[in-house]
Amino acid sequence: MARQRSKKRPMAEINVVPYIDVMLVMLVIFMVTAPLLTQGVQVELPAADAEPMSTESIEPLVVTVDAQGRLYMNLGENSDQPVSEDVVVQRTAAVLRRKPRTPVMVRGDRSVEYGAVVRAMVLLQQAGAPSVGLVTEPPEGAGR
Repeated sequence: MARQRSKKRPMAEINVVPYIDVMLVMLVIFMVTAPLLTQGVQVELPAADAEPMSTESIEPLVVTVDAQGRLYMNLGENSDQPVSEDVVVQRTAAVLRRKPRTPVMVRGDRSVEYGAVVRAMVLLQQAGAPSVGLVTEPPEGAGR
């Protein structure tokens, strides 16, 4: 009798197309929800025709002054809670000790008194910031 050769089946291949589909759907979901996750304090920034800052890899430290003159920082989980002047100085000094090249910025509401924005800048300089920038919005109709 003739011996039959056993035909070996080729190793099963994994079909990756469904995995790619799932990955693309998840990517779209993350892209849509990521802007919604940013937290912050609503302020109306003054418009100014200024050059945008260079995009560095270091995230800037931002102190926000709202319309009532309250201070907020973009540090920690409670960035939407007002902080005292002492906390601004302490946290800024701590960040600058760890990362001395961190850009330091002030966002002031357009309706807040000028003195409140200057006071925030003074606090940041007391904490050791070598320079403090101001955050503005481009003027209406500026084509940048």
